Amino acid sequence: MPRLLGVEIPGDKRIEASLPYIYGIGPSNTKRVLETANIDPNTRAKDLSPEQLNAIIHAINSLKIVIEGDLRREVQSNLKRLQAINCYRGIRHRRGLPVRGQRTSTNARTRKGPRRTVGVQRNPNAKAGKV
Repeated sequence: MPRLLGVEIPGDKRIEASLPYIYGIGPSNTKRVLETANIDPNTRAKDLSPEQLNAIIHAINSLKIVIEGDLRREVQSNLKRLQAINCYRGIRHRRGLPVRGQRTSTNARTRKGPRRTVGVQRNPNAKAGKV
């Protein structure tokens, strides 16, 4: 398994399919990087030479693509900023509810988590038939 910028990418897949394992690099960025590095997208990742791996790293740096830790930090700081200024999106993030206008009456289980039934609890000290 080749290592690129601290990330193990799968060696058995084509390099075009392996590069998106790096956080911040998607399909379109993969094509740009491979064109800049002059590497055939159909090459298997394990068949790349060290020079080609260095060319990919150089291409990522020259295209100024933000990846991995820096990108994660940037996203987290954006969420913290939204929450700090108490905007609508920040409040929805803080409460763990959908942010982009989806309905919450039904659905939204991914954000809200599993259902928690809210109901009336009977008083265990109450006698049967008497109030």
